[in-house]
Amino acid sequence: MTSDDLHARRVRAVRAWTQFVSAGEEEAEAAVRPEILRSWQLSGVVSPTVTEAPLADEGDTAEFWNTSPLQTAVQRVQDELRRTAEDGDLVIAVTDEQTRILWTYGGRVMRRKAETVNFVPGGRWDEASVGTNALAIAGRTAAPSMVFSAEHYAEVVHNWVCWAAPVFDPATGRSLGVIDLSTTWDRTHPIGLATARVMARLIEGALPADRRTTHVGAAGPSDPGLTLTLLGTAEVWLDGQRLLLNRRQTEILALLALHPEGLSVEHLHALLYGDSAVTTSTLKAEVSHLRAALSGQLSSRPYRLTMPVATDIEEVQRLLRRGDVRAAVRAYGGDLLPGTDSPALVQMGDYLAVSVREALLAHPDPDAVLRYSELAPYDTAVVEACLASLPVHHPIAPLLKGKLASAR
Repeated sequence: MTSDDLHARRVRAVRAWTQFVSAGEEEAEAAVRPEILRSWQLSGVVSPTVTEAPLADEGDTAEFWNTSPLQTAVQRVQDELRRTAEDGDLVIAVTDEQTRILWTYGGRVMRRKAETVNFVPGGRWDEASVGTNALAIAGRTAAPSMVFSAEHYAEVVHNWVCWAAPVFDPATGRSLGVIDLSTTWDRTHPIGLATARVMARLIEGALPADRRTTHVGAAGPSDPGLTLTLLGTAEVWLDGQRLLLNRRQTEILALLALHPEGLSVEHLHALLYGDSAVTTSTLKAEVSHLRAALSGQLSSRPYRLTMPVATDIEEVQRLLRRGDVRAAVRAYGGDLLPGTDSPALVQMGDYLAVSVREALLAHPDPDAVLRYSELAPYDTAVVEACLASLPVHHPIAPLLKGKLASAR
């Protein structure tokens, strides 16, 4: 974009932000991207005139960072991160999953700007603390985000542009935090978001090896064949041995497990990538690596798993069909591969979540609802339905009332 284009974009952003803070969302709705408007709505708990992010306890932040696998990963790739920051006069930040900054490095100019707004270790950059920014949106949505100039809710960072991408544990699929690249709005560049994605993948690849191995005390399944745990976490076992796969390979296995009849390369590509501009050769390379990990037990034309396969998705559905809601909730570990961008897996995850919820509303077993409230703490309707069905002095009632109070 030319400087005139950027200036015009900034003017539009300022105008939309002014309309929102003065007249409300109806005036700004058509002028900003939906994700920005949604973030502005969530940011209403803070003032748009806030001048800096609140700081978490310095000792707690340092202790968390010192024991985090992110620290090891960042140390391993810090030369690349620092070179990127210095070459682009950026400030780079790595956060935890609560969007608390754990580590930063900046070019000379941006480092000083960052310090004035507490864009430093300990700074809390979630929407409830400082309003709309790329770190908060990426952390909340588990997807890359860009926030330009006055798209930030806090006026103090209207001179910034930020690109952020989530960092996932390749073994479990759980979000560990985000990496953010920030500079001044006039230095906006189309490659910014792609760079943030590359930096996130760089950190994921540098995570310590023990992060991708079995948790202490965890026992692998003894049954032969392939066992997939996909709900709330991601674990793949072949004949009792844990496989160390990347995120895409796990997604491919999940899709093949959901389609035992097999998938053509075109169908698998559509289910995995949707409309994303990813070549079929990329998919074929992932399948080739996956076939090697499975000792060849993945056929071609169509792609199909040639061994017994068991998944927790199948188990939850089986228990729901049987009417055993308590066992189904116990088997339901949470969202299907959290952070996945596979349209087919997102759809299946939504279907399963709704199925479990509707089963609980129809049969609000108190033990099952208590377990479910740990997975979906803000789903008050399920808790309320259970409380309405319980005797006043039921032993679980006080626990459920506590869950209800903490969610409001």
